[in-house]
Amino acid sequence: MSVGIVSYGSYIPRYRIKVEDIARVWGEDAETLKAGLMVSEKSVPDLDEDAATIAVESARAAIENGNIDPVRIGAVYTGSESHPYAVKPTSTIVAEAISATPVMTAADFEFACKAGSATVQSCMGLTSSGMIDLGMGIGADVSQGAPGDALEYTAASGGVAFIMGDNESEPIALIEDTYSFTTDTPDFWRREGSEFPQHGGRFTGEPGYFKHVIGASKGLMEKMGTGPEDYDYAVFHQPNGKFPTRVSKELGFSRDKIEPGMVITKLGNIYSGSCMMGIAATLDQAKPGDRIFATAFGSGAGADAFSIKVTDKMEQFQKYSPKVWDQLKDPVYVDYAKYAKHKGKLKRS
Repeated sequence: MSVGIVSYGSYIPRYRIKVEDIARVWGEDAETLKAGLMVSEKSVPDLDEDAATIAVESARAAIENGNIDPVRIGAVYTGSESHPYAVKPTSTIVAEAISATPVMTAADFEFACKAGSATVQSCMGLTSSGMIDLGMGIGADVSQGAPGDALEYTAASGGVAFIMGDNESEPIALIEDTYSFTTDTPDFWRREGSEFPQHGGRFTGEPGYFKHVIGASKGLMEKMGTGPEDYDYAVFHQPNGKFPTRVSKELGFSRDKIEPGMVITKLGNIYSGSCMMGIAATLDQAKPGDRIFATAFGSGAGADAFSIKVTDKMEQFQKYSPKVWDQLKDPVYVDYAKYAKHKGKLKRS
């Protein structure tokens, strides 16, 4: 398979809120929460930022980082749980902003936290079939969590765009294979018109995250005849720090292999972009020939696993592209009141 990642770009808001500031409002013990979640702070959108603006910034970064002619992009797909419009695509906004219109196709994807990885698989299919030259898959979210809910400590904001192509001379990383594992498991949901999602709390981990991530991961390795020892890095969806740490251990990946992509500790969970951001952070430091194993998870529930191999084009790409961990430096911290204002949790009658 010659289809792969030709370029990628990410965007993370500068604003952050610390776990201590959220815990103080709700009378919770911050140290216990930080130890349990393995998260110390999370990103907060600016007052004028939503999933569309974040997707646009990520897309522009991917175009610039790879010096891509946007006219070549024949598809733009945006995966998100927080599309700003119920009826009006985010992806057309992105396509217009990067000057990819009008000869192209666009659509919005939804599948909880793996909507982003679904866009990547779709772009893989379109490019490898020859229907389009390049395809852009985006995972972007301004994640929701009700005030006082456990999700509030991790639900964050950010986005990642991958440009996929099938020209053998272009990819900085090849997608060797992919494998999906999907069932109807209602571990997390938000009905139309509801402002915040609901979930089954601590009872959702085993039937949701672990069953599907392990199912997809083992399925791909069995399909390819590979094992953890064949990969230099691993990335798993990061709803918190504990879940990917545990699942990597269960699958046989050592801690040092997941560490480069563990952005959850300083970023929080950006839902549709979570696994993609971990992949981007890992690609930032990977060397030609390195192999990355990655599995995205989305409640509802499903998981997409990928085997990625870095090409010799990566070294040149890394010289000019901003690094994910660098974007997490120099944050602007806000207190809970400003956080609530930025997130639109304060309503005027």
